[in-house]
Amino acid sequence: MGLRARLLLAFLAPTWVLLAVAGFFGYQFSRNLLEAELGASLSAIAATVSSQISAERLLSIAEGDDKGEGSRTWRSLSRELTEAKGAAGAQRVFAFDREGRVRLDIGGGLPAMASVPELLRDGTELDEVWSGKRSASQVLFEGNDGRLYKTGYAPLWRDGKVAGAIGVEGSAEFFGPLRTLARSFFGLMGVTLLVLAAAALVTARALSVPLERLVAAATRIGTGDLTTKVAPERTVEIGTLAGQLESMREALDSRDRQLKMMLGGVAHEVKNPLGGIELFAGLLHEELSSVNPSSADALEHTARIRRELDYLKRIVDDFLAFAREQKMAKSPFAVSGWLQTAVDVLTGDARQKNVTLVLQTDDATVEGDFNLLTSALVNLVKNAVQASPEGKTVKLHGRVEHGRYLVEVSDEGLGIAGELQARIFEPFFTTREKGTGLGLPLARKLVEAHHGTLTLESVPGKTTFRLALPMDPRAQPP
Repeated sequence: MGLRARLLLAFLAPTWVLLAVAGFFGYQFSRNLLEAELGASLSAIAATVSSQISAERLLSIAEGDDKGEGSRTWRSLSRELTEAKGAAGAQRVFAFDREGRVRLDIGGGLPAMASVPELLRDGTELDEVWSGKRSASQVLFEGNDGRLYKTGYAPLWRDGKVAGAIGVEGSAEFFGPLRTLARSFFGLMGVTLLVLAAAALVTARALSVPLERLVAAATRIGTGDLTTKVAPERTVEIGTLAGQLESMREALDSRDRQLKMMLGGVAHEVKNPLGGIELFAGLLHEELSSVNPSSADALEHTARIRRELDYLKRIVDDFLAFAREQKMAKSPFAVSGWLQTAVDVLTGDARQKNVTLVLQTDDATVEGDFNLLTSALVNLVKNAVQASPEGKTVKLHGRVEHGRYLVEVSDEGLGIAGELQARIFEPFFTTREKGTGLGLPLARKLVEAHHGTLTLESVPGKTTFRLALPMDPRAQPP
């Protein structure tokens, strides 16, 4: 997980959890508090109605008393309960006996002596009522109008005993504002999270972008780019790190330049006397040939001297090429001609070893320094020819792959041991007696200067070098 994602998560996760928990418990606390308050209010209204109604008269209502105009008692009590219902703003007021039979129902519509089904729901609350206490239903229920209601109960006394009860139903109207409050809270929570997310993104960017620049700078230094300076940073801690990284780059660059100067100087100093030795060795060979042509041993010695001089000159040339800063003259060129040039250069060496060069290529266009890339490719093909046994084949295969041009140089030699593959691109590392150990490092250096890659894959019987270069987008077909 990236630094930005971590910072965003660190900002938002605890805040979201805290706000969600606070909102949930706040909502539940408010709801429970308002429910308890509604229940207490309804039971208080029921107690008031109970105190104003004669239990004797109420319980005297029998089945059929509500038919037609109703009995005098029924009409009188109905009027009283209707006034009480209106004064309290209740939805329903009803009176019932201990057997759960309604005697009078204002707002509910049940006939006299009918069973009240809602009482089955509130058995526990009614036990408290029968013991002489006020009570309210613990569960909200939904009415026919889709709104939530609650019922408050109070005992109806006759001769000091609880003979029945008064029930008062009221709407839980507080849920509307409570839901509005909850929606407002969650809306505020969303806005808060968005603000925090923006702050987290700004903070994460302020931290991650400088660090990403330092990572890029460290990567450049690690890949050998010691010339690009590390930009200073404004943040104190990151700025200190950038300063130290820049000091390290300068020290490495200075050391690298000194080593290259020393290597180039040594190579130049050696190259001058080598030229003189080569000249005089040639003259000596000519004199021996003209004075005493039959002296085969002397002629062989001079020939050996000249071969060794050629080897020393090649070492010096490799040293100079590796130490020299390569100046590139980039231009688009066809890949087929580039590969064919490398094959033509190594055709003579391949014939001497009885090795066949096979070229297979998909034509395309890349941009780079033709001569430097040819030098790198010739190094790869030359290594492949030298590693191939007589009668084998060295294959060059070029193709377009994932927006880059990939060249594979494969031979059928013994392969490179696994422990040596990691060191094959190290300067001066070689497995050949007459090798300089600079051919492959120089090839990789030239390829990477063109923003390409050079990798190796080797198993017994097959070794493949893969050279990948970015293609020239201006010259590709749409």
